Amino acid sequence: MKNKLIVFLIAGLALVALPLFAQQFGAGWVRIMALALLYVLLALGLNIVVGYAGLLDLGFVAFYAVGAYMYALLASPHLSENFPGFQAMFPNGLHTPIWLVVPLAAGLAAIAGVLLGTPVLKLRGDYLAIVTLGFGEIIRVFMNNLEHPVNITNGPRGLDRIDPMNIFGFSFGKPVDIGDFRIPSVTLYYWLFLALVVLSVIICHRLETSRIGRAWMAIREDEIAAKAMGINTRNMKLLAFGMGATFGGVSGSMFSAFQGFVSPESFSLMESVMIVAMVVLGGIGHLPGVILGAVMLAALPEVLRYVAGPLQQMTDGRLDASILRQLLIATAMIVIMLLRPRGLWPTPEHGKAAAVPTPVK
Repeated sequence: MKNKLIVFLIAGLALVALPLFAQQFGAGWVRIMALALLYVLLALGLNIVVGYAGLLDLGFVAFYAVGAYMYALLASPHLSENFPGFQAMFPNGLHTPIWLVVPLAAGLAAIAGVLLGTPVLKLRGDYLAIVTLGFGEIIRVFMNNLEHPVNITNGPRGLDRIDPMNIFGFSFGKPVDIGDFRIPSVTLYYWLFLALVVLSVIICHRLETSRIGRAWMAIREDEIAAKAMGINTRNMKLLAFGMGATFGGVSGSMFSAFQGFVSPESFSLMESVMIVAMVVLGGIGHLPGVILGAVMLAALPEVLRYVAGPLQQMTDGRLDASILRQLLIATAMIVIMLLRPRGLWPTPEHGKAAAVPTPVK
């Protein structure tokens, strides 16, 4: 136990110091790491639904969008500019404190998760995947069209001028100068996301080892047997949808503050597919594997950007860089699934007796 604590302490210090080293090569690399941590939050939330409860959810990006738009509406001048009532009450725009807007984003996403889970309780497998996929697309289409007759989301133009994170008067949108050393805003956001990831890992680990987590896993393995054992499968499924959606709502609010701009294009079907791939490729139901898969698939497209450019030049521009990056990612995913079908870091198999050698007569 003592050795594990030492390893965790060293790893934590390395993760804290990593952006200070990476920012010497440009803020872009720190930004990639910060976005990777956001995807880790999303993957941890989806792992509750897919990994623990065994419910295939292809519309998880909808909760991400709900959290992002909730923060954008409550921390920008958009509502005051489009509604006279808000203009009268908040002439300088609506700038809701973080202590209110983030819990609201998480709560609204949880309600959306329960609303999604209620009508699909009896669906399983492919049917559940199709319904959740449709829910994700419905949310994106709503965000894209809620501009007329009342302008709520500003349609495809998106929402801008979103306030940065501000905690006790400390703004994450401004760099911090310590003597001659400057810590840029993107590094501050990296540390904030890292703290949220650590907190989320602790919550997920506690859930996994709790009675609720074991009930989810029983439902995942055999729902009929779990129901026969007295588990309320209906409430457990709704709890899984709600808990997972909460992670998506918090991630969305962080994304909105980090980007300062949100639009429906950020919440496409491809995002949902990527989040599911992070969970499956890393190791479904296994926290270290989910984190590994999220970091790899979140950082890989940006890293391959530097590879796709030279390859495009070698082919005289006949290959589009974005398509080439998708091709390289798809190839990597196929190779991983062929070589490691249970994921890069799968869950250790428990409960199986070791093979007993047959004595030779």
